[in-house]
Amino acid sequence: MDNDHADAGDLEFLRAVFGGAEGGEPALGWGGVRAFEAEYGVVLPEPYRTFVAEVTDGSRQGPPAYGLVGAAGLPSDWHDDGAGRDLSKPFPLTAGWLWEEDDECHDDPDTVIDQVLDHGSLVLGTDGCAMNWHLVVTGPHRGHIWHITDVGAMPFGAQFGYTTAEPGFAGWVRHWAAGKEWFDAA
Repeated sequence: MDNDHADAGDLEFLRAVFGGAEGGEPALGWGGVRAFEAEYGVVLPEPYRTFVAEVTDGSRQGPPAYGLVGAAGLPSDWHDDGAGRDLSKPFPLTAGWLWEEDDECHDDPDTVIDQVLDHGSLVLGTDGCAMNWHLVVTGPHRGHIWHITDVGAMPFGAQFGYTTAEPGFAGWVRHWAAGKEWFDAA
């Protein structure tokens, strides 16, 4: 996974999946991406960066189940108005955490949960019932996709053991486009 350079094959695949999608939002263009990055104090990871610049900034077509939210957007079931979100602060996790079952991992679990929801990640969209997909944009897991729900958070990609998918945005979309269950690892 290369967060700094877009792979031509990944971009070709993403264009094929989303390029003609009905209900797609216009791409931001490179000026729009640079303005977004300056406003939020981040550099978007590739290939998502090129995707929102050249293909689309959101689509009613998934993934996830209720469509892909634009870079600055939030799903309709988001827990608040998003005013406290700070993409420039590092995403706080590097391993999955089911906070509903384990509140002893952190001194102040409620603070860490707020950081998981609001720091260092874009919300890509929802599968409903507050089951949201995030793209980490700052911190050690930059470029990785995380599934964050009301009970916990887990990273997406074969190296984490929950799925057979490749890591990152393109791997996440490939897994969805292949019609596979999100968590298909045995």
